[in-house]
Amino acid sequence: MSIQVNRLTDPTVRAFVTAVNSHDQAAFRAAVTPDVTMSDDGSDRDVTEWTDREIFSSHGHMDVESESDGGRVLVVTYRNDTWGEMRTKWRFTVDDGKVSRFETGQA
Repeated sequence: MSIQVNRLTDPTVRAFVTAVNSHDQAAFRAAVTPDVTMSDDGSDRDVTEWTDREIFSSHGHMDVESESDGGRVLVVTYRNDTWGEMRTKWRFTVDDGKVSRFETGQA
């Protein structure tokens, strides 16, 4: 059972997930700070390179299973054309209404 994106608690995280699922790079950039950082399975990555490869060019999609920590931590069934489907955990740091860091990895 997944949570509808429009029902996610945190509006900034909701904007991030909406941008990912619609493959809208402009909306994604609007949802994150200019100096956003991220990690994947504990290793820091280049956000632009990673999001292009893992989200935008490979049709990434987040089906949210659960949320915690006020909507800043999500357990997601994530799928893209490269890796197929996997259960992942996403943790978001939000500053002034934008995501300043996100961390993802296998759940």
